[in-house]
Amino acid sequence: MKLENVQDAALVMQYIEGNEKGIEILITRHKQRIYSFIFSKVLDRDITEDIFQDTFIKVIRTLKKGNYNEEGKFLPWVMRIAHNLVIDHFRRNKRMPKFQSRNDFDIFDVISDGEESMEYEMITSQMHEDVRRLIEELPDDQKEVLTMRIFKEMSFKEIAASTDVSINTALGRMRYALINLRKVIGKHNIILTR
Repeated sequence: MKLENVQDAALVMQYIEGNEKGIEILITRHKQRIYSFIFSKVLDRDITEDIFQDTFIKVIRTLKKGNYNEEGKFLPWVMRIAHNLVIDHFRRNKRMPKFQSRNDFDIFDVISDGEESMEYEMITSQMHEDVRRLIEELPDDQKEVLTMRIFKEMSFKEIAASTDVSINTALGRMRYALINLRKVIGKHNIILTR
């Protein structure tokens, strides 16, 4: 079997066992998705390139130390590393981006001037965790669309392609997910404020 057709988890194992080709294929396979994600946040090609390189330096170091245990979920793990490096970049430059809502309801309307206190970060982190738990109560199809849209920041076109449904179906599921999420929030008497 050609290495290009091998699953991510197997390529990770091959790299850990000393086959450098494994990481090359993984980088090539996921470069566009990770690069686009970083660029969508920083909107600068040079900074994107730097963060992309730093992401894979961190990936390689973690794999070499034997600290990888994501059970085959390589891409989401790398995306988390990239996301954290983007946040680090904005913290270093003392300006957090203003995330604009792409539709009428956005759970994480994060607007900050970069002067985040430890308490603010803890509250935000707890709120995100609460929302993740609430999402678990949704039907699977709604949970899937909401997770892809909010946590993976996928477009409805990408969601539709990924779930093999029409864009209208994806939009409908998102709408019902938000309606049901509001009901779940009401049922638990949760106030999502910072």
